[in-house]
Amino acid sequence: MPVGIFDSGLTGLTILDAAIKRLPGQGFVYFGDTANAPIGGKSADEIYDITVNGVTRLFDAGCDLVILACNTASAVALHDLQVNWLTGHRRVLGVFVPMIEELTRRDWGDNGPPTHTGLRNVALFASPATVTSGAFERELKFRARDVEVVAEACVGLVPAIEAGDMEGANALVDSHVASLLERLPEPQAAVLGCTHFPLVEDRFRAALPASTRVLSQPEIVAESLADYLKRRPQFAGEGEVLYLASGDPVETGRRTELFFGRQLPFRAA
Repeated sequence: MPVGIFDSGLTGLTILDAAIKRLPGQGFVYFGDTANAPIGGKSADEIYDITVNGVTRLFDAGCDLVILACNTASAVALHDLQVNWLTGHRRVLGVFVPMIEELTRRDWGDNGPPTHTGLRNVALFASPATVTSGAFERELKFRARDVEVVAEACVGLVPAIEAGDMEGANALVDSHVASLLERLPEPQAAVLGCTHFPLVEDRFRAALPASTRVLSQPEIVAESLADYLKRRPQFAGEGEVLYLASGDPVETGRRTELFFGRQLPFRAA
């Protein structure tokens, strides 16, 4: 059985690539909703509808487990989707959970009260919609006491990366990090809360203090997925990797070369 991976665009491929390396032979279906990307500036209702449609497409492709490799979808839509829409044996997971597990060293199934985990403060770099939702801070504080979360809405960074303007993207990283450091000069940890940001991870690391622990999602999410499939093997299965796009698949394949140095065989969703 393939695992579905949904992203509003193409940078969820950073999650997929890490998952393929961690789980060789596992089947995957990647759906990039390129016709609607980017979604970070859309309303909550629009984000929810886009997410439900993307998950439904992956269910139709035979995936009973879907990972939302999109922080905006995870922050804005996942909770309502799980509580009010999802039925039966299928599961939808987000990318915040593995990051919070890594930060707090507490498993998601640990339903005890918040504790002192040694975590004092966290810098969050994310899209405006993710920051506005407050989801990361809310979920983190379910597990860790007395943690200050300082969030920076990285306006303009995703469009710059999408356009291939890496010089502009690097300048925006410097600007957003400087803005956050004015409010939190020495972050204990920094979370790169967008699948675009691994493409400028080195710039974030260079701009942040050397003492700050920088958490980027691909490897952390891939390791969490491997653990999930080990505990729930009914969602795992050998197979190939299928790439779907809601926009023009030929153009989508060309854009993957811009981001990742190679074209991928996208099909129309």
